This record gives sequence, C-alpha cells and structure tokens, in this order.
Amino acid sequence: MSTPGPLPTAQDVDAAAAMLAAVLEPTPLQRSARLSEATGLEVWLKREDLQPVRSYKVRGASALIGSLDEETRARGVTCASAGNHAQGVALACAQAGVRARVHLPRTTPRQKRERIAVLGGSLVDVVIVGDTYDDAAAASAAWARESGATPVPAFDDPRTIAGQGTVATEVVAQAEAAGLDLATLVVPVGGGGLVAGSLTWLAERRPHVTVVGAEPAGAASMAAALAAGSPVDLGLMDGFVDGAAVRRVGDWTHAVVDRHRPRLVAVPEGAVCVEMLALYQSDGIIAEPAGALASAALDQLLPEERPTDGRAVVVILSGGNNDVSRYAEVVERALVHEGLKHYFLVEFPQEPGALRRFLDEVLGPDDDITLFEYVKRNNRETGPALVGVELQDAADHAPLLARMAASPLRVEPVPPESPLFRFVQ
Repeated sequence: MSTPGPLPTAQDVDAAAAMLAAVLEPTPLQRSARLSEATGLEVWLKREDLQPVRSYKVRGASALIGSLDEETRARGVTCASAGNHAQGVALACAQAGVRARVHLPRTTPRQKRERIAVLGGSLVDVVIVGDTYDDAAAASAAWARESGATPVPAFDDPRTIAGQGTVATEVVAQAEAAGLDLATLVVPVGGGGLVAGSLTWLAERRPHVTVVGAEPAGAASMAAALAAGSPVDLGLMDGFVDGAAVRRVGDWTHAVVDRHRPRLVAVPEGAVCVEMLALYQSDGIIAEPAGALASAALDQLLPEERPTDGRAVVVILSGGNNDVSRYAEVVERALVHEGLKHYFLVEFPQEPGALRRFLDEVLGPDDDITLFEYVKRNNRETGPALVGVELQDAADHAPLLARMAASPLRVEPVPPESPLFRFVQ
C-alpha cells in the first residue's frame, strides 16, 4: 500500500491550527476528579464535545475547505456522512462561504438532518439517498465527478489529518499553560484521522508524550490494518460505537499510524456504556459512545503509561452527539458488562406454583426479574420461559447458578455471544 504523496507533517498541523484559530474557539481542558480518584492518576478531559457541532470533526473539515483556492471553492464541495462529519462540513462551509452537497442515507435520524441544515444554512444542500452509508458515498462520488465539487473525506486526506491534529496542539498548549507535564494522550480511533494527526504533531514537537489509541473491540479496524500491513475490510462488525465503528481505515491514516506504531487497545462496548453512564450521572456530560471510548480505556494502560508522579494523562472526549433514545440500550449493555444482568431459558412444569417455587427457591432476595416471556402449550408438560435477571452485586451470580443447578428445573444460561442474547438486547 502506498499513499499518493508525502505524509502530513507537524508543520502542516501548525498551519491548520493557525487557520482554525480564526474560526473555532479552543475547547476546554478539564480535570476529571472522578477518573483521577478512580485511577490514582492525574486525568484530564479534552472536551471536544463542546465544539459548535459537538464533535472534533469540524476541525478536519474546516482545514480542508480552508485550504482550497478560489477556483476550487467556486465549484463547491461534497461529502457523505450519517453523523458528525456532515455537521462539521456544514459549519465549515457556512463559515467559509462555500457551497456543499451533503449526501445522507435514509437511516439518518431526522434531528441530525435538521441540525445539518441549520448549521449550513442556504449554502448546504442535504440530499437523502439510499439505505446505507455506502449508497450515500457512491452518490457523493458521482456528484463530484459530474459537478467538479471537491470531496471532503471524513478522515482519509492529509488536510483532514492535519486539521484533526490541532486537538493535540491545543492539549499541549493548555496543559503547559496550566503547569501540567503531559505524559500520555489517549485518543479514540475509528477511521484514524484524529490519532494520525495527533501522532504527526507530537512525534515532532513533543516526542516524550506517549499516545495510546482506543478502538471499539467490535470494530478494531486499525489494529486489523496494522496486522495485515494495509487497510482491510472487517467482516463482522459491532456498529454500536457508531462514531468510531469503521469497516476499513484510510490509506493515509494507516500509513501515518504504521509509521509511528502507537499501542492500540480494544475497548469492549459494554465498558464504553459503563463510562457513558458515569460521565452522565457523575460529571453531567452527555457523551456519544465514541466520546467515551478513550476514558473507558484507562484501565488498560500499562504501568509506563500510568504516571504516578503527578504528570498528566489526557483523554480526548471526542463527541457528544448522543441520541437520548439510545440510553436504554446503553444501560442494558453496561449491566451485562458489569455482570449484573443475565438471561436464562427456564423450562417450567405446566403446573400451579411452579413460578412461585422459582421465585422462592432459586432467586436471591435482592435479585430482580426484568424480563419474563413464557409460552404455554396445552399439549406439553413443560413450557419454556426466557427470563432476564438483574443482580445487585456481580458476586451474587455464582450462588444463583448453584441454586439453579440444585433446582429440578432445567435452566440454560443465554451467553452474550448467542443470537438469542442479541435478540433480547
């Protein structure tokens, strides 16, 4: 695999930072008392969720669009997206006075469509096409060929990478202004633009800073690319961490990451959900799944990445575009990850008192049934029920299994990897 030209440099990131200073305010760098106490480290959050579009994506879009000459600007730009990137492009175009055509799949929520339209105003045309992102991407590519509009990739372009790298320049400037010695930067990784930009600048300007990349365990496409030696398509992919669930990383982003080889950690989606809830309930921060990815990776840091001498660990909270309707799934995944939620297939005898004996003899006093689906069949002596049980303490799981084993009932745990488990979730 080779890129079309030389990789971006720290000078490119500095140039992007100078350009963005005129259109974007720096986002805060804030100490997290909760994470600092939980880890014993000095943990700070880079609040990219407080961007006007609630995501760092506006940086890359603004850097690319701002680099275009007048003739190219006159032809406009185009992109495909179902989320944060489209909002970044819309705002960047509104600020630069450049027309854009944004292609979205039909599955894009109405509130996101409306937000893109509001951010872009009269300069942005929103086109709904196809049922998937790939459909929208094909339509955007066709429009670029037909109209001469410039494509604005979400991550795979050196100008986008330079723009995303400005997060690192801000982190270092803010840390030094606060008297902090930055030791480790934890970066969420999807298509790779943010981690590639951060590595590009830090390797030249602050080489002592360790960069750790956090990928969703169900969509670790950068790790797959590094292992294969070039970008590859993932087969099965968990799309829950939608802001970072990318089937294939970019050629440019892979080349940068391959050059610097940061350590990548795979973060279980359930751990991301636990962190999302902690951010919301303890810190009052609404984070999308990708936004909680980096802070959810803190417990996977190696000893050399965990300074106990007061040096700072900064995690990038990359976005806050979370749909409130998703919190039910977030809570469910968090409970399962913490060992507090379990599902079982229970075969009950079709006789009076069977359920009462299950409640009295099998369930513990603090166990709660959260799901009970039973089908009674008159021609059978037994009937199956799908039972969801929520525990107060994960340590109660083993005693529950022991009581189930001692019971005359036939009980089969439903493992998280089974299709039935995914059905109940």
